[in-house]
Amino acid sequence: MLLENKKILIMGIRNKWSIAFGIAKSAYENGAKLIFTFMGEENRRKVEELTSEFKGSKTYVLDEASEDDKVKEVFTKIKQENGKIDGIVHAIAHANTQDLHNDFIYTSKEGFSHANDVSAYSFVLVARMAKELEMLNENASLVTLTYYGSTKVLEGYNVMGIAKAALEASVRYLASNLGEIGLRVNAISAGPIKTLSAKGIKDFESILTVVEKKAPLHRNVTTVQVGNVATFLLSSMSEAITGQVIYADSGYNIMGI
Repeated sequence: MLLENKKILIMGIRNKWSIAFGIAKSAYENGAKLIFTFMGEENRRKVEELTSEFKGSKTYVLDEASEDDKVKEVFTKIKQENGKIDGIVHAIAHANTQDLHNDFIYTSKEGFSHANDVSAYSFVLVARMAKELEMLNENASLVTLTYYGSTKVLEGYNVMGIAKAALEASVRYLASNLGEIGLRVNAISAGPIKTLSAKGIKDFESILTVVEKKAPLHRNVTTVQVGNVATFLLSSMSEAITGQVIYADSGYNIMGI
């Protein structure tokens, strides 16, 4: 098993349809011991029920993944209770609904800052805190989630496209900074999936239809398929890969029309 006895922190799990859950399922089936962070103490019962199939897993509340003090507090507790870990999956992103529904030109300053803080800066912060607290084992791997809207204009993706572009640039700079101590940083650009977050994107169903029609494999991807890519990136099988955006989208990104 690719992740046997490795401890993996998955940040941002929400429900069984989320990409984070697909990653957890793949990692667990490949031998990983899982740790989760989630938003809202009021969601604890739901999250613990959701993660109960991953025997031995632990859950921690982290309400503000873009605030230094709160991330430091939770990471300190995770290290104290679990020791050093072998990988982190960052599945955290958010934009205000009105900034997804209106034309991009009408994005507010607050909305622009919010999307970038939560979706991009939080990953930089996670990487820095993990390094400063020395909570990562040698050859650990950091993985985040991005989307095709970072490089191409997709109606309704708007400010999230800008945030994901910042996230992808952050992956490259973090890979450069952390490579000297043997840590790897990569992103997965997953094809469109029916998640709770995707519901905020205008005409999302039409995106699914286009991908199925145009992608070389003529099918949409599943959370488990994306999870398998994450497992690979978290494992020693990918030890020569860092600073990359790996597409898991049935090949859709290569098509010109």
